[in-house]
Amino acid sequence: MNQAAAPLEPTPASSRRAALPAGNDPWYVLSNLVMKDFKVRYRNMSLGIFWSLVNPLIMMGVLTFVFTFVFTHDRPNYSLFLLIGLLPFNFFSLAWSTGTESVVMNGALIKRVPFQRELIPISVVLGNALHYLLQIALLLIVVGIVRGVSFQWLWLPVIVTLQVAFVCGVSLITSALNVYYRDMQYLVQAINMVLFWIIPIFYGFDQVDSSIAWLYEINPVAAVILITRRVLLYQIDPGTALIKMAAVTIFTLWAGYVVFIRMEKDFSDYL
Repeated sequence: MNQAAAPLEPTPASSRRAALPAGNDPWYVLSNLVMKDFKVRYRNMSLGIFWSLVNPLIMMGVLTFVFTFVFTHDRPNYSLFLLIGLLPFNFFSLAWSTGTESVVMNGALIKRVPFQRELIPISVVLGNALHYLLQIALLLIVVGIVRGVSFQWLWLPVIVTLQVAFVCGVSLITSALNVYYRDMQYLVQAINMVLFWIIPIFYGFDQVDSSIAWLYEINPVAAVILITRRVLLYQIDPGTALIKMAAVTIFTLWAGYVVFIRMEKDFSDYL
């Protein structure tokens, strides 16, 4: 007599990772997720990727008007000063918000296809980074016209890489938490709103009280603005702030990966 086939049991997360087809290596999956996010975002939009340049320019114009004609000051090249602060922060806030929501938004994909789930928030951050690179290209053109080209620009790839890595780290943590606590995405939005005002975007680091200045240097969101202004606007080296930012970024990326891997085993039960 033929024996009845044993019932199929759910495949644990570790087995799903091992069962990946040879063609679906992490880089293949990651590149496809990034390009999907990039294409979907601007589908059926007449201006396409140029919308990623419009918002920071509008915000720069509004803040320039407010702090030039309403609250006056004597800071030179203020529009450029603002733009250098706005672009890194806008990238951080958008990439972190969308990265936090990414796992929940791709719940059906996670249940259906076996792949490394940590690639989802990372791919969303990298998708936003593509738009960020376009904005930086525009920024370099403006800086070249206003301030001229400098060898200090060579620091920019290092700065951007560290910033992207930091956002990947925090997104891994909050995207995993958002699966279990859906109000995490609203907490992230609230934190972004607070950061916009307490980080020197429309005012300078020289206006921060010296007793708390060290907090800004170890906060990569603030440090990247400080360092980018030093490199592009003042055309000097990044200083020790870059080393501190690198140390915090590496720790955050490691912590984010560890937290995500430990929490992902029960994702399917909550999605």
